[in-house]
Amino acid sequence: MAKMNFGGVEENVVTREEYPLAKALETLKDETIAVIGYGVQGPGQSLNLRDNGFNVIVGQRKGSKSWDKAIEDGWVEGETLFEIEEACQKATIIEYLLSDAGQISVWPKIKPYLTPGKALYFSHGFGITYKERTGIVPPADVDVILVAPKGSGTSLRRMFLQGRGLNSSYAIFQDATGKAWDRVIALGIGVGSGYLFETTFKREVYSDLTSERGTLMGAIQGIFAAQYEVLRENGHTPSEAFNETIEELSQSLMPLIAENGMDWMYANCSTTAQRGALDWWKKFRDATRPVFEELYSEVACGNEAQRSIDTNSQPDYRTKLEAELKEMRETEMWQAGAVVRKLRPENN
Repeated sequence: MAKMNFGGVEENVVTREEYPLAKALETLKDETIAVIGYGVQGPGQSLNLRDNGFNVIVGQRKGSKSWDKAIEDGWVEGETLFEIEEACQKATIIEYLLSDAGQISVWPKIKPYLTPGKALYFSHGFGITYKERTGIVPPADVDVILVAPKGSGTSLRRMFLQGRGLNSSYAIFQDATGKAWDRVIALGIGVGSGYLFETTFKREVYSDLTSERGTLMGAIQGIFAAQYEVLRENGHTPSEAFNETIEELSQSLMPLIAENGMDWMYANCSTTAQRGALDWWKKFRDATRPVFEELYSEVACGNEAQRSIDTNSQPDYRTKLEAELKEMRETEMWQAGAVVRKLRPENN
């Protein structure tokens, strides 16, 4: 573990150079890793672990769409694919990768298999941080650890296949065996992390819920919609409004930011763009900061978690979700986007 300076603040990080795959394999050579759940994170993490040479199996409800997807991905029933309870029984490390609502409902099936010395692994701090609301309270004689890739399971898998890594946070909530640190770092390397930075379960879930509702998804959709609507109301065509609002950002500017930072992207744009961006960015910061402060407060007090639990546990949740996504998909902005994507050179 190394100390790295981030803008004047030192943090603990682990890189693949100091903890290579060979060391991770040696650490977990006697372990059986059961990935429970095959939805968002399960496929990417389990396939990366398998391709990296770890002893990994998948636990999923038989007859579900996810079970069928696991078979399509090469998991073999009775060999590497099992019902959830049987997978947990076989495992020494249980990767609990169901949705937050799914973790709550399945927890009574999981808990009996958490025998002394095993490890319970999460990729989100929700279940543990809000344990009074979720009821997820692990026994004291198991390790409780977390590796949270900073992206979707799809991105984790794609980057792995490209020979790249997706940065992840790691945390130890409970070290019952004295091996929790090596276990969590080895797993982090195994699932395809670029580098691992230290956090806690609470900090992970607070930052994750805030960012999902903020710049990663909620705020960015809101800003997109506001700018698109203003352009359209002032006579700009759907194609022009979409290209100026989203396409240029996602296809041209975000790769520049990823490469060398926002200042470098500014420096590689026109002087007119630079001047305008420098004049206006603080106004947007000042306008939105109160919203982010309200959002963080709602996360920290547990209100956002409770809303998620209440909504996601409803029997008609999927139906209502699809209706909301359909409403977004059918807005003029994203209908224009569908046409623009088809016109990209790689699609012609």
